Amino acid sequence: MKKIISVLVIFVLISCGAKKSSNSTALYEVLTEQSDGGGNIKFFEILTEPNEIKMLENDPLLASKMKQTDISNSNYIILNMGEKSTSGYSIGVEKVEETDKNIIITVKENSPAPDAMVMQVISYPYTVVKVHSKKEIIIK
Repeated sequence: MKKIISVLVIFVLISCGAKKSSNSTALYEVLTEQSDGGGNIKFFEILTEPNEIKMLENDPLLASKMKQTDISNSNYIILNMGEKSTSGYSIGVEKVEETDKNIIITVKENSPAPDAMVMQVISYPYTVVKVHSKKEIIIK
């Protein structure tokens, strides 16, 4: 009888235990990564001023992810790969490092696998990244 009661008590303690909060303190967040919709030329744009960041709120893919507090506490980066002759290309963040004075972002351009079936359409891949810091950003 004591074993049954002790097992039940342990079960109740485990099930009522403290839960981990999902509050993430990640340094960056990828807001969208699209295979089409970017610009014609390759560029990386860092948006730091509130009036620059406001233009992202007009994008239907980003409007729900933009918060007023983020505009004053975060920087945004637009990574545009330029015009590509086939589908299957993408651009993203490989790693982000924070130093005392700045944030270093390493960008990775992905091309389709040589044996992959791709559509012969012109694509304009781009990615929008939110960096949870107002430090200077260096893109590699």
